[in-house]
Amino acid sequence: MSQSCPIIKLEKLLLSTDGSEFSDGAIREAINIAKICSSKLFVVSVVETNPEFEALAPQVVEKSENETRKHLESVKSRASKEGVDCEINTYHNDQPFQSIVDDAAKKQVDMVIMGRRGRTGLKRLLMGSVTAKVIGHAPCKVLVVPRAARIEFKNILVATDGSRYSEAAVNEAIGIARLGRANLTAVSVVPSETKMQYEYGFIDSKIRADLEKLAAKESPQAAENNVKIIKEKAEKEGTKVKGYIVTGVPHEAIVDMAKETNADLIIVGSHGRTGLSRLMMGSVTERVIGHADCAVLVVKC
Repeated sequence: MSQSCPIIKLEKLLLSTDGSEFSDGAIREAINIAKICSSKLFVVSVVETNPEFEALAPQVVEKSENETRKHLESVKSRASKEGVDCEINTYHNDQPFQSIVDDAAKKQVDMVIMGRRGRTGLKRLLMGSVTAKVIGHAPCKVLVVPRAARIEFKNILVATDGSRYSEAAVNEAIGIARLGRANLTAVSVVPSETKMQYEYGFIDSKIRADLEKLAAKESPQAAENNVKIIKEKAEKEGTKVKGYIVTGVPHEAIVDMAKETNADLIIVGSHGRTGLSRLMMGSVTERVIGHADCAVLVVKC
């Protein structure tokens, strides 16, 4: 991992942990990032309960709280050994995500770091409902770290669909690549049942015609333009980027490209507010998080 902080303005980090094995990667990487960025690390864990349950089963709640406190103390000890300023907090709530989001807003943290649930069945990876809701409602960017993932900021993949949400992700990716001198790859997906990929700059008229036939929802020209914009923006910042236009199922194409480029970090955008009280992720973002082997950074507008 780079010895200099690759992310601009990372003074405060909030690590959410439930004490399970699924939090292992998030804990490890949160401490590492806090160390290299000289960030203040807040660690929070939520005991899922409500007043009625506390009144009916106080012993169960007390046991859970003691286990949670013990876990948080162990995380603080690990952080302290690495020279990281760490503060721990326990909350009680029947909606754990709400306590995490509220704490992030109260402390004005720059990034929330969380783990992701493991494989269920043979086909799908789930991030966990708490993680999904935190991503949807958090006032800042959220880093989701699978248990085995390690973030080295060496190979970064940014996915774009040309929206203002992905524009925020692109700006973040370029900034991280520039500061960390990382390899940056940009990908834009033309939804299709048939998978094909082309490097930007090598698409001739015949290939474009073939792409037109495969395209289902988004035009190849739009995808090509998305990548062109990223390349131009990155070059102005002195950062080189490889761009790809890919056909296929969007989240599958993005995850596959991450594997092909050995990405240790995928950066994506999140949808904005719907209604007055809820923030929702886009389905592609959610599925990328659920299926990726590496960490995924969700950037908010």
